[in-house]
Amino acid sequence: MEYIPRLKKKYKDEVVNSLRGNYKSIMQVPKLVKICLNQGIGSAASDKKQIEAAQHEMSIITGQKAVLTKSKKDISNFKLRKGMPVGVMVTLRGDKMYEFLDRLITSTIPRIRDFNGISEKGFDGQGNYTLGIKEQISFSEISIDKINKVTGMDITFVTSAISDNEALDLLKELGMPFKTNNSVEKLREEKINKRKEEEKKEVEKKSKEESLDTTLINEDASSEDVSSEDASSEDVSSEDASSEDVSSEDVSSEDASSEDVSSEDVSSEDNNLENKE
Repeated sequence: MEYIPRLKKKYKDEVVNSLRGNYKSIMQVPKLVKICLNQGIGSAASDKKQIEAAQHEMSIITGQKAVLTKSKKDISNFKLRKGMPVGVMVTLRGDKMYEFLDRLITSTIPRIRDFNGISEKGFDGQGNYTLGIKEQISFSEISIDKINKVTGMDITFVTSAISDNEALDLLKELGMPFKTNNSVEKLREEKINKRKEEEKKEVEKKSKEESLDTTLINEDASSEDVSSEDASSEDVSSEDASSEDVSSEDVSSEDASSEDVSSEDVSSEDNNLENKE
């Protein structure tokens, strides 16, 4: 028995029957043409290991070898030359496309952090939808221990629909979890935003406290330096005073000795005079 992907069978048996009422012919029912995955390398364009890692991860996620995308012109501001690799991409069609979409809906999207539904703002006006994934670790095929850098990617669903509403109906029938914008989800979004704001305030508060602690420590250190300088200056002044005292004592002792010498001279002169007489 030939293998048929689950979503492909679902499209033929259920989706076509539910959407055919809106069209005159069954051939007008929109269908999924291809899925394109695109990932930019960014600053790692000059690092061969990062390029090879991104190509390998994309190949594991899709089950098809990724192709390197190269720059078409020189851009000096980005230090980019023509022909340098700037990203990786994969285009899926047929059974691989439906298998990837099945894995995306059932295992990858529920693993996205703080997920509360896919936005309906990703349509381009011609029936194509683009979904952004911020972390490649959301895919179960990627092990968080084996990656060097967390990167995101864009996933584009190309359909044969003429308008965005037709493409939206098709993707909803295939199982894409779009936001319903009911009161429960609004409350959940408010709680998530409130929690993020509280975490941001806590981080700012901690950073302010750390900056105050560092300033206080610096002030204490500067005051200690000033006090040590004052103490050293006092020591120097006391040494100067002691040296002055010593010098004054020396002067007084010299004066006393000179007086003794002069008195001795006077007495010797008196004795000489008496002997003459």
